[in-house]
Amino acid sequence: MQLSIGQHMKLGLQMKLAPKMIQSMEILQLPIMALKERIEQELIENPLLEEPVQVTEMQEFEADAAAEATLRDDPAPTKPLEQQELVVDSDHNNATDFERLMEMAPSDWPEDDYTYSPRLSSNGMDAEGDRRHDAMSNMVSRPQSLQEYLLDQFRFFTCSPVVREFAEYLIQNLDHNGRLPNGLTEMAELYGKQISSDDAQAALSLIQKLDPPGVGARDVKECLLLQVKPDHPVRQVLITLITSHLEDLCQNRLPVIQRKTGYSLDLIKDAWDELKLLDPTPGSDYESTPAPNIVPDLFVEQDSTGKYVIRLEDEYTPRLNISRKYQQMLANGTADAQTKEFIKRKIESAKWLIESIEQRYSTLKRVAQAIVDVQTQFLEHGPEHIIPLKMQQIADVVGVHVTTVSRAVDDKYIQTSRGIFPLKRFFGGGTQTADGEEVAWDIIRIKLQEIVDAEDKNDPLSDDALVDELSKHGYNLARRTVTKYRKALNIPSSRQRKVY
Repeated sequence: MQLSIGQHMKLGLQMKLAPKMIQSMEILQLPIMALKERIEQELIENPLLEEPVQVTEMQEFEADAAAEATLRDDPAPTKPLEQQELVVDSDHNNATDFERLMEMAPSDWPEDDYTYSPRLSSNGMDAEGDRRHDAMSNMVSRPQSLQEYLLDQFRFFTCSPVVREFAEYLIQNLDHNGRLPNGLTEMAELYGKQISSDDAQAALSLIQKLDPPGVGARDVKECLLLQVKPDHPVRQVLITLITSHLEDLCQNRLPVIQRKTGYSLDLIKDAWDELKLLDPTPGSDYESTPAPNIVPDLFVEQDSTGKYVIRLEDEYTPRLNISRKYQQMLANGTADAQTKEFIKRKIESAKWLIESIEQRYSTLKRVAQAIVDVQTQFLEHGPEHIIPLKMQQIADVVGVHVTTVSRAVDDKYIQTSRGIFPLKRFFGGGTQTADGEEVAWDIIRIKLQEIVDAEDKNDPLSDDALVDELSKHGYNLARRTVTKYRKALNIPSSRQRKVY
């Protein structure tokens, strides 16, 4: 085999995305609160970006009065400025545009075309202050952890320092369910200090007396047994079920338990009802996992004609414009060459960001409006009237690529009169009925739940029987499809649904 080194020419096509296009796609995909964070970060990194100064109604009145006074003192008309678009891109040096900026007198600078929002009135500023105050007042304080709760209780026990220290060690190592992750012997070995088996067991016994009942258990069975009170009327039956028949209970094999234990079905069912009241994860209630705060990006409202129209949320988005101070530095010639180059780059970056935000606003609004136009029945009558819809259909209506629709709806929520829904909720496939009508999968799942709810629980329907029942309503589905939807709806099998 012979190796050689040489130069070769190769002709090929390669598609590259411009930085501006990449940023536009990134901005489009961000939900409203993530966009807010992105803008705040850009405000820190780019000194040419700024939020317009909020002007009160009184300040506006005073400014207008001063302007009128100036006109009275100097009535000569000012020569209007030639309006030209400032173009900043990566394909030109933009020399003409920046020279035009530098030749302008600072007083001749036009109002910035890249201001993101109108000024707030005094009432608007008061409302903004009230909103922030309410948000701060409604912040959830950190709840007490399971370990803190147990340690507070353990202080009232009387025990030796050795037992107390090891018990505190065990408490700190309980998992989120309130159970020991390892056996007592293993925990003693991991402890790092010498401790006798008697002292270790004494520490664990004290922990298992704490509230909530069941903490300190080493497995599910021990957890449940710790919660069975000594004076419980069916204590022995409960102990038998927990120690030997949990799997049979999960599979609803009550006749098997009856045959093995000799207990009557009524006694087993009574004990099972009591068992359901016990908590296999007593520590989970102390997990500090606050519910996610969903802020909708869009609102759908009806106009005077009854048509559903889209409104975008912009309350949380900071207003932006390009700093006039730095523009004037280009115009008055005080900046050196390095500073001018820096300002040019930052102007370009600022314009890209503002234009990307505006593009996000336009695309998201058009996509959401197209979705709402299709799903009017959903909004008027509920989810059971959803229409099968694919992203490609919306892409065709809006005139964009399907990936743009996917980015637009990703992690976005819409506020409707029926609640808040993710935009992706309005998409979904479907099937044809026996009459050839297109029906969404959501409607089939709702019908499946209705059939199961109405069945005879003494003789529940098998998956094959569910297929037959759905076909009576015009939904012809394969058995595996019905099984998949049954499991997705957390509907147990027919054997598990049977009532004895």
